[in-house]
Amino acid sequence: MQFLSDFLPQSLFAIRESLLAIPRFINTYLFNVDKLNVLVTLALIGGLILYFIYHARRGRALFIRQIPGLLSVQEAIGRATELGKPILYVSGIGGEADVATIASMNILGYIAGYVADYETDLLVPCINPVVMTIEQELVRDSYTRAGRPENFKQDNVYFLTDQQFAYAAAVSGIMMRERPAANFFMGSFAAESLVLAETGAATGAIQIAGTSSPSQIPFFIVACDYTLIGEELFAAGAYLSREPLLLGSLKGQDIAKLFIMAALIIGVALVTLDAVHGSQYSAWFIKLFAIAR
Repeated sequence: MQFLSDFLPQSLFAIRESLLAIPRFINTYLFNVDKLNVLVTLALIGGLILYFIYHARRGRALFIRQIPGLLSVQEAIGRATELGKPILYVSGIGGEADVATIASMNILGYIAGYVADYETDLLVPCINPVVMTIEQELVRDSYTRAGRPENFKQDNVYFLTDQQFAYAAAVSGIMMRERPAANFFMGSFAAESLVLAETGAATGAIQIAGTSSPSQIPFFIVACDYTLIGEELFAAGAYLSREPLLLGSLKGQDIAKLFIMAALIIGVALVTLDAVHGSQYSAWFIKLFAIAR
């Protein structure tokens, strides 16, 4: 009995300490309660995206603002067809893992489908051999889906060089020799952007450009007829294809950005009130978005 009277309190104390350690273990290793706001934010954004994907798949019309550069794609292709001249598509200098290059491939697939219907030559010079292989299959598939597989010319999607300015010089030579009626510059660009855009402008072609590089956007704006600025390049695939998955994702992200903008405006207003009146209205609001380290 003496043994039990000594053992039981120690056992109960050990069990109690173990139970008390569980929340600390969960908070430290499994779930950090201090970062609950991150989970809630991700759940809200993910929920918005899934909500709009669901409605897009059910055929609901989702409003996406018009992008002037994309509205002119058919006009540019039609002009090239009328003149009997080819169309040049440049997907930038990025690799196959570059997000801007992937967005450019989506646009290329849409343009290739239209070109197949118009039976116009589509020239796609590439700087990356892997990108070239992907774009060959992409254009082939677009021609097949358009019901014109016999019009696909594999030699029109080709590799030039992997050197930046050698590639720019080669593409400029193509523009001067072939005189395409429409030039598309979509993807990741660097210092060669002005060389390409100015050469194309000198040939009198309609030029539509798009890039996510802020430093290259001004060059495209001054030398091209239409320019997709920043995120418009990534939205172009959804805008053109009207694919429910892409369209719902785009719409969900846009609504999430509206919430973020509203939160920023409210935060600035509360901080301004605090500065003017010496109050602490913004303290609770700031804590909602604070991320513990």
